[in-house]
Amino acid sequence: MIDVYTANTPNGVKVPIALEELAVPYRVIRVDLGALEQKRSDFLRLNPNGRIPAIVDNDGPGNAPLSVFESGAILWYLAEKFPGLMPESPVERIRALEYTFFQVGGVGPMFGQAGWFMRHSEPMPLAVARYQTESNRLTAVLEARLQVSPWLAGESYSVADIMNFGWLRAAQYAGVPLDNYPAVRAWVTRMAARPAVIRGLQAIA
Repeated sequence: MIDVYTANTPNGVKVPIALEELAVPYRVIRVDLGALEQKRSDFLRLNPNGRIPAIVDNDGPGNAPLSVFESGAILWYLAEKFPGLMPESPVERIRALEYTFFQVGGVGPMFGQAGWFMRHSEPMPLAVARYQTESNRLTAVLEARLQVSPWLAGESYSVADIMNFGWLRAAQYAGVPLDNYPAVRAWVTRMAARPAVIRGLQAIA
């Protein structure tokens, strides 16, 4: 059994979706972000960075509990432990790694900043323009990839798709119009229709 400490956010949806895809039993432990539960000492023992998600694999290495934080690290850990989300092709495995880090270093931070500045109580047009421009540029990179490949790793659905889906399904938060990116929009639609994705989203709705 895997304990999932999470909330219904673009980052928080990734782990339940991955576990549903892998058919691995898990338990959701909701973290109240508004109450700053992610900053409490018990949670900081799991993730010293004070962010969701985090997991505890109660059957970790040596049959001992293992905590893992950072969504990219969690999904890569799960995909290496359980078959189903790691491409068999060495080339596609590298592509999956590339687009996983693409989300970690680009899509997540830029979409998050764009949304935050768009909703700030004081207008900050320069900041909004900067982060929206970068968010659109990153989405264009995904568009180019998905125009030539059904999934981000290639022919194989993988951790990379789940990593990016959480943010792209909420692209409007960053002011990114998916109508301008038809391949990304079609990919989001296909992702959202997967039974495991539906169940994962429902688990933290």
